[in-house]
Amino acid sequence: MKKSRAAAGTAGRPGARAPHGGKAPQGQESWLYGDHAVLAALANPRRKLRRLVVTRAKFDAFDPDLQGHIQSLIAPEFFDKDALAALLPENAIHQGIALLPAPLAEPAIEDLPGAEETEPAVVAVLDQVTDPQNVGAILRSAAAFNVKALIVPDRHSPPVTGVLAKAASGALETVPVIRVGNLSRALDQLADRGYWRIGMDGKADKTLEQAAQGLQKVALILGSEGKGLRHLTAEKCDLLAKLPIGPQIESLNVSNAAAIAFYELDRPGRLTGKK
Repeated sequence: MKKSRAAAGTAGRPGARAPHGGKAPQGQESWLYGDHAVLAALANPRRKLRRLVVTRAKFDAFDPDLQGHIQSLIAPEFFDKDALAALLPENAIHQGIALLPAPLAEPAIEDLPGAEETEPAVVAVLDQVTDPQNVGAILRSAAAFNVKALIVPDRHSPPVTGVLAKAASGALETVPVIRVGNLSRALDQLADRGYWRIGMDGKADKTLEQAAQGLQKVALILGSEGKGLRHLTAEKCDLLAKLPIGPQIESLNVSNAAAIAFYELDRPGRLTGKK
């Protein structure tokens, strides 16, 4: 290891305090749309809800229990499809429902499991991944394979919008997104909290399976869609690793690579203490 570790719309309004010194909501309010994104946000008790817009046909198709639950949270506004679509980005596939929530409070790296905690943990770090659909798909895979958080730089990362939330298919409500001003400093903080920083690089000597053997806490770092890891980010990594793909293709889309890497790290016995 490179350093010792101790034995992760409209202007936003102030919301609930973030835990352990994390940031209060600072992002812009943005419409969420589509069944998965909206229903997951409605089910999240940490969400402050502003408006719920739905077609009458969509609302009537819900079972009575869900209708009653929604009405206990917020009064729905009934719009026709065209009026609803006018609130959203062009060509948004809204499925007849849209929600305007306040941004979630942002946690901090200090909220992640630390070196003193014996359970294995994986966090993902994105190095200038800018496509919102890729980031949303990575969040969805992170939720599927027990990744504790997604860490992204403030700059060169997409804002949390309806496009990202729809691609995440509800995972935005379950996987914390930690935005950091300085990615290099964040990687140092992760090291201090006991995380081995593994950068994904197709030219690495070791596979991810080999690199992760015997580790307990991993920060998996994925580079941008075209250029991969930046040189300075790669220098911060304790290890570089690759996925064992065939020679017919040079690389995978970053969201596909993330899904495979998360699965690999979530396999029983892959990390120390993983059952």
